[in-house]
Amino acid sequence: MTPEGLAQLVAWRHELHQAPEISGEEVKTAAQVAEWLASFGPDEIVTGLGGAGLAAVFQGLEEGPTLGIRCELDGLPIPEETNLSYRSQVPGKGHLCGHDGHMAMVLGVAQFLSQNRPQRGQVVLIFQPAEETGEGAIAYRAAPRFAEIAPDMVLSLHNLPGLALGEVLLPRAAANCASRGARIRLWGKTSHAAAPQDGVSPAAALAQLMTELSSLGRGGELTEEFTLATVTHAKLGERTFGIAPGVAELWVTLRTATDASMMGMVTEMADRVARACAQSGLRHKITYHDVFEACRNSPEAVDVLIKSCEVGEVPLTLTDRPQAFSEDFGQFGKSAQAAMFWLGAGERHPQLHNPDYDFPDALIPIGTGIFTRAIQDLLG
Repeated sequence: MTPEGLAQLVAWRHELHQAPEISGEEVKTAAQVAEWLASFGPDEIVTGLGGAGLAAVFQGLEEGPTLGIRCELDGLPIPEETNLSYRSQVPGKGHLCGHDGHMAMVLGVAQFLSQNRPQRGQVVLIFQPAEETGEGAIAYRAAPRFAEIAPDMVLSLHNLPGLALGEVLLPRAAANCASRGARIRLWGKTSHAAAPQDGVSPAAALAQLMTELSSLGRGGELTEEFTLATVTHAKLGERTFGIAPGVAELWVTLRTATDASMMGMVTEMADRVARACAQSGLRHKITYHDVFEACRNSPEAVDVLIKSCEVGEVPLTLTDRPQAFSEDFGQFGKSAQAAMFWLGAGERHPQLHNPDYDFPDALIPIGTGIFTRAIQDLLG
């Protein structure tokens, strides 16, 4: 990568940083990325994949496999609190997970491919919407045109604060935990606060479930047995002194290392909610939101990344522990060999989703290099 090429990518990253769009709203981001991609002369740019998603296709000189390189388009509904000259210009929203940097790296791959077409097969650069809600990868893969460009192997990364700048942490198998948000609604019957006995209050059941559901998973070491249940929100009745409550709501996030463990937690939670409501004479309903399946790396894709890091002399550590946070990248592994790795953002760097987080520009050539060496290894 030339200094001029890197400067261009950094400038584009800063432009993206100033105009974040949250999950499901990435229309302007996608249009801007498509314009930049077009300058590199891909054979095709496919749009409308799962919403605002798009892909750039670079064909090789001979027949061969399809390699996908994936990044995300969306920002977060979190106000940015920095003094950066390129800070977010959108109130209440920020690129505080580094997806702007991930896009810059994949644009760097397009920059490379404009001068270095693969010998065989094709490269598909995947710009996916709505990763933060867990809906994007599912919708992207379900788009009718995805079947035409579906990769045989797909690679991705996520920057990781807490890991030394530029170092790679690569999971051999389990990469991310499964997670889902459970919204539990309870219905009883309101009454005058002077005669609560004439109503059916969900207060006791709510208090019981806040304790019981938290005990479903206590966290701890990130092994295959890891489970965690976190109460994130609770509401009882209305803000008034004259009415005994008739409704309540409880939000709980379930997190597990495996999909099988998740199904076990879901079943156990439903049983406990049903019992508590039966004891109090309540009706109830459980809905699930931000559903992420566990993400696992395939050995073939892991081997490609190991070789790329070794050739590029990038510090690499293999791990058998998944990250506790979730990622919808695992959806691509349902139809392709897939692997995600973590690229260190610095041991003391602000954490992901912190209001003062900013993606380190020094990672752009490192991440781009890992991807381009993988392309050369696999496709020539």
